[in-house]
Amino acid sequence: MLALVVAPDAPGSLRLAEAPEPRPTAGQLVLEVSHISLNRGEVTFAGSRPPGTVHGYDAAGVVLHPAADGSGPAAGTRVAAFGAGAWAQRMAVETTAVAEVPAGVDPADAAALPMAGLTALRTLRTRDILGRRVLVTGAAGGVGRYAVQLARLGGAHVIASVGSAARAEGLDADEVVIGLDGIDRPVDLILDNVGGPQLVAAWQLLAAGGSVQNIGWASGEPAVFEPYSLFFVGAAKTMSTFGDVREVGPDLATLLGFVAAGRLSPEVGWRGTWQEYGAAAAALLGRNVPGKAVLSVSQ
Repeated sequence: MLALVVAPDAPGSLRLAEAPEPRPTAGQLVLEVSHISLNRGEVTFAGSRPPGTVHGYDAAGVVLHPAADGSGPAAGTRVAAFGAGAWAQRMAVETTAVAEVPAGVDPADAAALPMAGLTALRTLRTRDILGRRVLVTGAAGGVGRYAVQLARLGGAHVIASVGSAARAEGLDADEVVIGLDGIDRPVDLILDNVGGPQLVAAWQLLAAGGSVQNIGWASGEPAVFEPYSLFFVGAAKTMSTFGDVREVGPDLATLLGFVAAGRLSPEVGWRGTWQEYGAAAAALLGRNVPGKAVLSVSQ
């Protein structure tokens, strides 16, 4: 089969090339992939993986072979999937990591959901956000745009932080700020996609008992906290990493349900074929894509 595999000498460290067919375990189905989506981190760090590795985690398509243990959807079911080796004509994926795509939902839109949508949903669930002030940094990216929408659905007052006025287009937040300018009241939850000096400054905006969820580090710069700057008298403020991707199927189904009901926009800012991977990757790295880049896969 064909797949986007790691090739350190290729532009973006990936090349469309022959790869072995997937070999599913008893609890995995084989998906015939129709669409994949790119995440900035995957593109950035592709070259750090072993040459020949089939890259990517987000896909949508049709179940070609159901799982041997009888779990999961039947052959012919349209699903979205999250799992390693997604950027290929076929992938093996755990049945606990897929969800059926509702009628009327475009598979390209479904493919845009898994990594970014699940990250936004699960980090927002770390605390009760109803009536709370939620700050999303890097809000113009894939995770950020989902987080803004989902936080609004959860009843939060949402502050979207972007790098420039041009990046603010289409963000349905209560407040949109450039950097952290104009935020004059403490916030209860920060979903941070930027890191670096902005993370240090954002920490100072956190209310007593509030938390920062470290999702991404788009700045590529270190965050240097002055001595004692993390000390606080009162209800503890916390900073956490995020990486829980266990059994994501039910949460993926929730996201797809929101899309089907018109309550969540898939936020696809770049569409093309996987032969155009290089252009899509360059656009993502250049921050020229609002939201996600989705590519169709030829069979």
